[in-house]
Amino acid sequence: MLKMEHVNKTFSPGTLDEKHALKDVSLHVKPGDFISIIGANGAGKSTLFNAVCGVFYTDTGRIVLDGKDITMMPDFKRSKVIGHLFQDPMRGTAPDMSIEENLALAAGKPGWLSGVSRSDRAQFKERLALLGMGLEDRLNHRVGLLSGGQRQALTLLMATYNVPKLLLLDEHTAALDPGTAEKVLNLTKAIVAENHITCLMITHNMQSALELGNRTIMMDGGKIIYDVEGEERTRLTIHDLTDKFREAAGRALDNDRMLLGVEK
Repeated sequence: MLKMEHVNKTFSPGTLDEKHALKDVSLHVKPGDFISIIGANGAGKSTLFNAVCGVFYTDTGRIVLDGKDITMMPDFKRSKVIGHLFQDPMRGTAPDMSIEENLALAAGKPGWLSGVSRSDRAQFKERLALLGMGLEDRLNHRVGLLSGGQRQALTLLMATYNVPKLLLLDEHTAALDPGTAEKVLNLTKAIVAENHITCLMITHNMQSALELGNRTIMMDGGKIIYDVEGEERTRLTIHDLTDKFREAAGRALDNDRMLLGVEK
């Protein structure tokens, strides 16, 4: 499904701001994997996602998606097969456009609104109703007027409207209040399971990292330092994860958000 082979990325090389953000990263994601990725700030998690999405080209290594080498593929072409949600609910939608207009773009309707039929609108409403956010009767409302939770749920729907080969979730519930975050997370699990989507999710919540999906990866200093799945993963506790971090990184984990297992 997704293969990253010896990927490296250094920002501002040769300057005082030089940052080796990804260090010889190799990762094999199997079809149907739902992988939780944890690590302190600066560990390389979002940089990993950006490399996969094509926000920048890597310095060395290969990225292969579904058997196709996308290492040098432009980001706009990758976006057709890779869904990406961000922590900020303001990203991923066009705030000055209506819900219907946003969904028309996500659905890839030719001619934009002129290509939206009555049956398309009925499908928009049907899919919006599944979100449980009351958006099915607000097709003409501007997206910028929605709450953070409503907007993130809409973004999730848009990112999966045409089922992507890969879905990347970059702390997509971290900016929401706990109740709304749980609702969006439950929607995420349902949509991913129903459509059998291969998914990578960044989180600071260590409990979620052990409970969600089938595999957990820990990053530090631009490297993958721990990768666990199966029976070994089911036996792990948060305390075990902190021990694994100490063993792999050579120091104690001192990130409060991760240690508390609480998303902001």
